[in-house]
Amino acid sequence: MKDKIPQSNGLAQHIRLRAMYLVAGIILAMAALAGCGVNSVDVPGEKQPHQNANSWRVVDNFEQPDALAQWYIRDVDNQTSPYIAQPQVATIVSEAGCCRHYLKKAAQDGVTGNRKALSYRALPTAVKVGQVSTLFLRINVEAFPNNHSFGLSNLHPVQIDTANYDAFEPMLRITDKPESDGSINNGTLMVSTGHKNYARIGGAENGQADPLVPGTWYAIWVVINNRPAQAGGQTFDVYMRGGEFSHQQKVYSGGLFRMQRAQPLGYFITIANTGPAEAPYGNGGVRYDEIYLSAGINLALPAEVKAPL
Repeated sequence: MKDKIPQSNGLAQHIRLRAMYLVAGIILAMAALAGCGVNSVDVPGEKQPHQNANSWRVVDNFEQPDALAQWYIRDVDNQTSPYIAQPQVATIVSEAGCCRHYLKKAAQDGVTGNRKALSYRALPTAVKVGQVSTLFLRINVEAFPNNHSFGLSNLHPVQIDTANYDAFEPMLRITDKPESDGSINNGTLMVSTGHKNYARIGGAENGQADPLVPGTWYAIWVVINNRPAQAGGQTFDVYMRGGEFSHQQKVYSGGLFRMQRAQPLGYFITIANTGPAEAPYGNGGVRYDEIYLSAGINLALPAEVKAPL
C-alpha cells in the first residue's frame, strides 16, 4: 500500500496540472478572440476618420494617353437647333507646368439646347450597401454661367442614360441658374438634400460659403454612407480645401441621396445642361481632376496628388 500512495498522488497532481493548463489555454484563446473582435469592429473609417494617403484607389487622374476611353459620353436630351449630333465638350486639357485634367461643357460655345450632357465611368470597386467610403476629387470652374452636377450612381449605363438626373445618389451641384420658383443660385457649391432639393455649403467662417471662383482649384472629400436609410445611411458629408478654405474644412453634414435606392454605387457621374433653346442659361465648363475612392472615412490627400490646390 505504501508503494501505491505516492503513485496515486502523482497521478492526481498530473491531472490537476493538465486541467490548469487547459483552463489557461482556454482563457488565452478567449482573450485572443476578444481582441480580434475589437479589431474587426473598430475598423478605421467606419466610425472615426483616418488619414491614409496610400489607401486611395484611382478612378481617373486623366494622365493616360487615352484618358477618355473608359468614359461613357452621352447627349441624352439633345434639342440643339440646327441639330448637332454630339454637342457636348468632353476633352482632356493640359495645364502648363502641372498636369492634365478633364474639361466638361454641355455644348460647344454658341450652341444651346443640349439639356442633359452625361459623362460617367465605372469605379475601381463598387461601394456596397452597408459600406462607408470617401470620394476625393479636384474641381475648377472654367466660367459662369453654367449648370453642372457630379456624384455617384448605383445604376448601370443604359439605366443611367434613361434616368439621367435621377441616376444620381450622392450629388453635388455647381450653377448660377435661376430656379422655376424664381430663386436664383449664385455659383456656391450645393449638395443634394433629397429628390430635386439642394442646399448651399457652409463657409470658412461657419456662415454661407462664397460662390466658387472661376480658375481656382478646390479639393473635395465626399464621405458617403451607403447603409440603408433605416440604419442612418443614404447620406453624405462634404469637406473642402481651396479658395476661401485655406485648410480642409467640413462644409456640409447630412446631405441626402437623391433617390435612396440602397444599391451598390458603381459609377462616377457628371451632367451638364445648357437649359432650353428658347431660354438658355449658360454653357461655362467645369474641370475635373484626380478622382479617387477610399474605403472608410479617409480625409487624407491621396499620395499621388502632386498638383497645388
